[in-house]
Order: sequence, then C-alpha cells, then structure tokens
Amino acid sequence: MTIDKGIGFNRTIFLRWLEAAADARLQSDEISIMRERLESIVSLDLQGVDARRKTIDVLVNIWHKSASVDADLHNQALSFFSSIPSSEHIWLHYGLTLLYFPFFRQTTAVVGQFARTDEPITRQAIKGRLAAEIGHLGSLNRSAERIVASLVDWGALVHQKKGNIKLPQLNTFKTNNPDIQTWLLACALFAHHSDQLPFPDLIRLPELFPFRFTITMDTLRKNARFNIQKQGMWDMVSLNK
Repeated sequence: MTIDKGIGFNRTIFLRWLEAAADARLQSDEISIMRERLESIVSLDLQGVDARRKTIDVLVNIWHKSASVDADLHNQALSFFSSIPSSEHIWLHYGLTLLYFPFFRQTTAVVGQFARTDEPITRQAIKGRLAAEIGHLGSLNRSAERIVASLVDWGALVHQKKGNIKLPQLNTFKTNNPDIQTWLLACALFAHHSDQLPFPDLIRLPELFPFRFTITMDTLRKNARFNIQKQGMWDMVSLNK
C-alpha cells in the first residue's frame, strides 16, 4: 500500500482536469500514455513546464496511483465513472483524492469543522488550524491554498468578497445511488485515522461537508466492504480490508 505521506497536493486542480484524468485512465493503464494525454489538456491553461508536470503528477496520483492504496476502491471508481451522470463524478474525484492525499483529508476536515461552528472560513484561518494540528511543514501554506482554490472550482466552497471569506456549500453534492454513497464512505473511513467509527459520526465526518448522505445502517450491513459491530448503544463501522 502506497500513500503520499507528505503534503503532495501542491497544485490547484480544476474539475475539468480531473474529468480528463479519469477519461485518460479509462483509455489506458500506462502512466506514460496518461501523462501524454493530460499534457495536451493541461497545456491549454498552464504555460510553464514545471507547473504542468506538477499538476499532472497530482492528477496521475488521484486517478492512477490511488490503485496502490486500495485497488478495489480504485477499480470501483473506474466502473462508476462510465455509468453515472457526469454531475455525480465529483463523488469519485473527491473520494480518490481523500484516499491518496492525507493532507487533503486534513484540510477538508478543518474546513468542515469551521463550517459546523459558523466560524469565518479564510485561508489564513485554515492554515493556522493546520499548523496547530500537524506543525509548520515547509509547504503547508502553499498546499492549503491550492486545496482551497480547488474546492472553490469544484463548487464545495464559494468566494465571499468581503474579508476573503469562503462559504461552505454544505450537503450540496447529491446522488440517489446508494452504491456511490457507500463507496465514498469507504474512502473516507479508509483515509481516517480511526479504524472504526459510529455510523452517525461516519456520515457526518467534517471532511465530507459538501456531500449529502441518505443511506441507512442497513445499507452498509448489506455491503461486504463494511463490518458492523455493536458496542454498547453504538453500531461501530469498520472496513473489511
């Protein structure tokens, strides 16, 4: 299993590039071919060679190298991508990003925590909370800003000009497909530092703030990916890895 233990997510990633990355991965499992296809797409927006290379690195990590983290979740994402409406693809992009980049999970969790308490969400506040939680890593500030910019492009955050505040779009991403909902929960639980969580906590993880979940515990019970154990009054959910 390979996970990016550093920050890694160091470029603003547009949703249209993620769509192109998924398409390229579906057409070939060769990284060199995938990179070549993405080069022609990314070069329309980025002129610098180094900027294009680093951006393509992130895209390849999400839609190719995530297979080295969990092949089943990666392959399910590929299968879903061709069968669900494009408006729901954000569930897949987000899930694979959670899977591969721990810093993405940490940053989105901070955003979700701010959203819960109605605190103003600014880049400075996010960077301050991250630094307090994980220390002053060299590329933390830049990478946090890139993630925030990506979330704005994806529709998870919206700019509010006054005070450079970002408004979280809570529960804005929806799907009636229970398989997509359970898949994203599996990605989130895999990426989480706890091996098991109570079901109410799982569907309300702060890093999942833009998503609306409608499934019940019974849905997870029917899914072989999950293990449900009763602990006191709680149904604790873990993954069968």
